[in-house]
Amino acid sequence: MGSFRAKEMLRFFVVIAFLLAASSAGNFNDDVNITWGGSRAQILNAGQVLALSLDNSSGSGFESRNQFLYGRIDVQLKLIPGNSAGTVTTFFLSSLGSAHDEIDFEFLGNSSGQPYTIHTNVFAKGVGNKEQQFRLWFDPTTAFHTYTIVWNSQRIIWLIDNIPIRVFINYESNGIPFPTNQPMKVYASLWNADDWATQGGRVKTDWTKAPFTATYRNYNANVCVVSTTGNSCNNGTVSSQAWQTLGLNANDRNRIRWVQTNYMIYNYCTDVQRFPRGFPKECRLPSFQEKGKKMGMFSDSVTLLNFSMLLLTILMSSLATTTWADFNTDAEITWGDGRAKILEAGRALDLSLDQYSGSGFQSKNEYLFGRFDMQLKLVPGNSAGTVTTFFLSSQGAGHDEIDFEFLGNATGEPYTVHTNVYAQGKGNKEQQFQLWFDPTAAFHTYSIVWNQQRIIFLVDNSPIRVFNNHESIGIPFPKNQPMRVYCSLWNADDWATQGGRVKTDWTKAPFVASYRNFNINGCVSGSTCGSQSTDSFNTQAWQTQGLDANGRNRLRWVQQKHMVYNYCNDSARFPQGFSEECKRSRF
Repeated sequence: MGSFRAKEMLRFFVVIAFLLAASSAGNFNDDVNITWGGSRAQILNAGQVLALSLDNSSGSGFESRNQFLYGRIDVQLKLIPGNSAGTVTTFFLSSLGSAHDEIDFEFLGNSSGQPYTIHTNVFAKGVGNKEQQFRLWFDPTTAFHTYTIVWNSQRIIWLIDNIPIRVFINYESNGIPFPTNQPMKVYASLWNADDWATQGGRVKTDWTKAPFTATYRNYNANVCVVSTTGNSCNNGTVSSQAWQTLGLNANDRNRIRWVQTNYMIYNYCTDVQRFPRGFPKECRLPSFQEKGKKMGMFSDSVTLLNFSMLLLTILMSSLATTTWADFNTDAEITWGDGRAKILEAGRALDLSLDQYSGSGFQSKNEYLFGRFDMQLKLVPGNSAGTVTTFFLSSQGAGHDEIDFEFLGNATGEPYTVHTNVYAQGKGNKEQQFQLWFDPTAAFHTYSIVWNQQRIIFLVDNSPIRVFNNHESIGIPFPKNQPMRVYCSLWNADDWATQGGRVKTDWTKAPFVASYRNFNINGCVSGSTCGSQSTDSFNTQAWQTQGLDANGRNRLRWVQQKHMVYNYCNDSARFPQGFSEECKRSRF
């Protein structure tokens, strides 16, 4: 495999801190209480997932066990599919009492085919009336997406998939109340509000579709816990964290302007009928930063302005599928002599590299087609010479292989993401990319969808490459050889970084790459999932997954802005003409 000259790109920084006094990668069994709805709220997958349901008798809800005064709270959520009219799904912070503080995400359902409305609001000292509403740039019912509230003493930021959609700044000096003194808990609920939620109450809940279900996972609270012993951020337990001063930099301000220009459908600051005597004071003040103050650096994991994902991630179980795999039971460490370590009761795995050896692991099962997801945080700092991998492969000289390889670089220079496809032992189909975020600062999801029609490479559910099955014109395609998942961290300083010109700096060893949330929805070799049976496996979305118009637009954006090498354009390498698939549509 060759290495190709990288283009320069902006570096973005997302600092994800894990507080000693807070729950990080939280477990619903440990961190929340189900407060109403009885068995309609269910904790699943050993505490990793919580499902809320609603029927014509009751909804359901939960709350955090701890209360907080400032923090960053993330949760992944998949909303009610189909006809969700009349329903409201929530994720919010609140204190108690008539003069309570509150920070809201509410998801207002709609009729089939119509978009959800995202309703946001802020209450301070019992006063709210600061609503902003949005439509989403993706379907929030087909896959999990991350919804985040950052609350510090300077501002509140609402984010979706790490893209800021709204900021509410602390303007107490101008007489505008701001939540600063009352500890709040996290609350989530699913309930019926068909008297107002959908088209002003004109569309009612269709109870023939009940029960309705919304699913939560990956609840993370990096916060200042308030308890009888005090505040964890004031007693020395917690050091300075990025969220405590988090704001928006120029790139983030561009992104929030894009969201608010294209997807905001209501803003209390422009509602002249509601405020005929003039808008509230904060509407006349800067929306994104205070005058005269330097903002904290912030960059999210998705930076493009017209960027989203509508590819399905179906987390269903079947006899042939492993969902939310456990590294202890579903993978085996194959080399490295102790340099590979399974952590967090099987939820995470770290690989390390020193001057003596790297390390690696593989899945215990082999698969013939499937969707394979892995969250990965790459080697930070000077990673030159190192290669971190996540790939599928069969064995033998005529093997098949589907590659994600992450080629390290010197400090301050971007990683190169190297992709390739081998079929019947033949590769030479490299495409390389540089990412639109810093892959060392936080975990990001890398996915391979492999079905009989195509292979799709995705980053944070955004397609970066498609390799179609063109066997009809003589192009080999992986379809007969079962493959395992392999991951490794190893030294390749003879070629990996700038063609081998930059070598590994062993004074920085050991180098560590971290893996988590290993998910496989696939056909285990030898199972019947490829047959014509009618079991649930045959309904899996990945089996026919392709790209819709939005997916194609996003793929074009990635390939125009972030592709740094394409074998289909390398005339020096292929002077006698490009491979036949290069002449066909990439979609």
